[in-house]
Amino acid sequence: MTQYRHEWKHEITLSDRLVLRQRLRAAARPDGHARDGRYFIRSLYFDNLADKALREKLDGVDRREKFRIRYYDYDTSLIRLEKKSKRNGLGRKVSAPLTAEEAGALAEGRWDWMPASGRDLVLELYSKMKSQGLRPRTIVDYTREAFVYAPGNVRVTLDYDIRTGLRCTDFLNPDCVTVPAGDAPAILEVKWDAYLPAVIQDAVQLPGRRTGAFSKYAACRVYG
Repeated sequence: MTQYRHEWKHEITLSDRLVLRQRLRAAARPDGHARDGRYFIRSLYFDNLADKALREKLDGVDRREKFRIRYYDYDTSLIRLEKKSKRNGLGRKVSAPLTAEEAGALAEGRWDWMPASGRDLVLELYSKMKSQGLRPRTIVDYTREAFVYAPGNVRVTLDYDIRTGLRCTDFLNPDCVTVPAGDAPAILEVKWDAYLPAVIQDAVQLPGRRTGAFSKYAACRVYG
């Protein structure tokens, strides 16, 4: 079973991002999946009519979860269904592959294929779509720069240019119109297993910044 991991999040400025990029290039290794050091991410988040996932995030509920489907750099040959869970301040992510046809069906509200999928996470989402009323709610787009450091299984990401699809859920359409998510800042995220090595602690230190609970999904839902 995927273990829970420690997480830090900080809102950062453009100048912070430039400083962090230089430090992390010296201290860690760029993610091998990135092109020119960065990649584009599109996610489609699920919630119900009562905004359960959104409310639990905003209210700081200790045990919570949210579902999304995601792909990278407009490559629809590799789409993942993901569930992110939080417990006692720790985070965990589990995922399952989806075909473009399956992702398109989900975005359009068609579930008939799900019971026969043979994938536990797909079946869990299907169950919660029926019992909790989960539905596709909004697209979240952003650019990510990622760095990894093997000791401690550390992953550091810099996310920026956060955009929302408003009420659009046309997940597979590269021409789906998105707009900036208001004043959403850039986000520094640090994730690790049992310990965070000192070299990474030093690299991500920013005077006057405190760990926060910024949510890209919540920022994009301001618009509906």
